[in-house]
Amino acid sequence: MVLTDSFGRVATDLRVSLTDRCNLRCTYCMPADGLDWLPRAELLTDDEIIRLVRIAVTRLGVTEIRLTGGEPLLRPGLPGLVARVAALRPRPEISLTTNGIDLARLAPPLRAAGLDRLNVSLDTLSPEVFKRLARRDRLADVLAGLAAAAAAGLAPVKVNTVLMRGVNDHEAPGLLAFCLEHGYQLRFIEQMPLDAQHGWERSQMVTADEILAALSADYTLSTDDPAARGAAPAETFLVDGGPARVGVIASVTRPFCGTCDRVRLTADGQVRNCLFAQTESDLRTPLRTGASDEEIAERWTRAVAVKLPGHGINDPGFLQPSRPMSAIGG
Repeated sequence: MVLTDSFGRVATDLRVSLTDRCNLRCTYCMPADGLDWLPRAELLTDDEIIRLVRIAVTRLGVTEIRLTGGEPLLRPGLPGLVARVAALRPRPEISLTTNGIDLARLAPPLRAAGLDRLNVSLDTLSPEVFKRLARRDRLADVLAGLAAAAAAGLAPVKVNTVLMRGVNDHEAPGLLAFCLEHGYQLRFIEQMPLDAQHGWERSQMVTADEILAALSADYTLSTDDPAARGAAPAETFLVDGGPARVGVIASVTRPFCGTCDRVRLTADGQVRNCLFAQTESDLRTPLRTGASDEEIAERWTRAVAVKLPGHGINDPGFLQPSRPMSAIGG
């Protein structure tokens, strides 16, 4: 049994949100005063998460588990949770997406627990711009977290950057220079309509073409082997002939939905087939009312079977998801 949709795509990459909470207030994600967090009783427990991940890995063909949030480093006992995922057989690849605030402290125990790699959000190298974007003065903590992750052996350390027009869009070459110097792999991500305040405007989005043009002013970029991309969201380019690479995730202007292999599990136990899905399928209720592993697996396969062909951002009737990104999971 595998998670196959009606278009023949097979979901092997499970994104698991561990919490909807975050210790930053990034302008492209949530309002300055935060959100109404999910009640603790609605969140999946560690045992419930492990059971669902075990079903996904042993019954449904999932081979990669990515832990997300909100901010997953806020989840109490995270190293123990990672160790339990790493103990599954077959062992999935385990990755994590984080803002890096607590990474200097947690990188070593996470690596020891079995975490394979991670992605760290870093939108600027300017403390002033960081404070403007994240509404918190924590750039030094993120940089320390990146260094700690590399020192702990969580390689390759990937950096995710969202450029905002008139805010940090001038920093693209400098961010690439920083990542090349430290051996990090940089990925620029087009800003997507996922902000809780629904303030996204297409005209304000820095496009993939603009990002590549800005980088090309300082670097020679050449297209990487397209066969190596597979279902990866990033289109990668060799920098000055390689071997260093830079990626661009152009979800809006160059959608890659046709090769999508991802499915999401929210912090409150809902299956989402896409960041932009308008519907979810509840796994928490059957989980808590005595359903067997087989029944949960069958419910999960039915949920993925109706996955839509694309996210619809470019469709005239597109609607942003009602749930904020912090609740959905990155």
